[in-house]
Amino acid sequence: MANPYDVLGVSPSASDGDIRNAYRRLVKKLHPDLNPGDKAAEDKFKEVAGAYDLLGDADKRRRFDAGEIDETGTERPQQRYYRDYASGPGHAYADDGAFADYMDGDDVFAELLRRSQQARANRRGQDLRYRLAITFVESIAGANKRLTLPDGGTLDVTIPPGLIDGQVLRLRGKGAPGSGTGSAGDALIEVEVLPDPRFERDGDDISIELPISLTEAVRGGRVRAPTPTGEVTLTVPNGANTGTRLRLKGKGAPRRDGGHGDEYVKLKIVLPRVPDPDLEAFVERWEAGKSFNPREDR
Repeated sequence: MANPYDVLGVSPSASDGDIRNAYRRLVKKLHPDLNPGDKAAEDKFKEVAGAYDLLGDADKRRRFDAGEIDETGTERPQQRYYRDYASGPGHAYADDGAFADYMDGDDVFAELLRRSQQARANRRGQDLRYRLAITFVESIAGANKRLTLPDGGTLDVTIPPGLIDGQVLRLRGKGAPGSGTGSAGDALIEVEVLPDPRFERDGDDISIELPISLTEAVRGGRVRAPTPTGEVTLTVPNGANTGTRLRLKGKGAPRRDGGHGDEYVKLKIVLPRVPDPDLEAFVERWEAGKSFNPREDR
């Protein structure tokens, strides 16, 4: 794999925000849903996702910059110090064997040693951190996802409706196993919401830009508009302009206190790609259109 900074097109001194913006820009360009059948774009998308998995995690980025892990996240061979040998098998500091003679006493020191030994024998397992990418629609409507772990195992993750980018989900008992009677650690899933070229989110509200034809703008009509839970029918008023903003009540993200935000639809008049002679002839004859100045209030 290439250097992750080169893959994202940023310098090693880039801020976390710069890295995040570069990643989102590339996702919008390379996402498989936007490039169906394009194997090169799909491969590049995977490479970009791998680079961001490394640089988007503060701890992984620090370890990569320090040379502790390589571009794939694999540990590099490390120089060993006395402390490493001191904690190795057979050394006096590796376990409580060196203090066995002191544990048989009745004083406070012996009691502390016995408690320390018991705590280590029944230690809780470590929490394990993972990253899971979901679509914008899944973040609004909720979803059930399966996360493949580095060891080949899987975790089933329930995405609650209304989740935001960067939110961490805790799966209790799904982390590293404990020792003795110690409980297992937890799995901490940091969720990344992939950008969707159709939607923008602002708190609990979302917005889209919806193209309409000149006929729909002049005469009004009913058109289909996308929402995170499926298309709905929207009424365009007579004389609508580019920039006209319509509200779809309750079609936004779920609110914490109940209910949903709204979806705002910004209309954009789009003319046919191929010039229409009849339309050009009409505009040429349209005297009121010639006298109208749309910039007079600017």
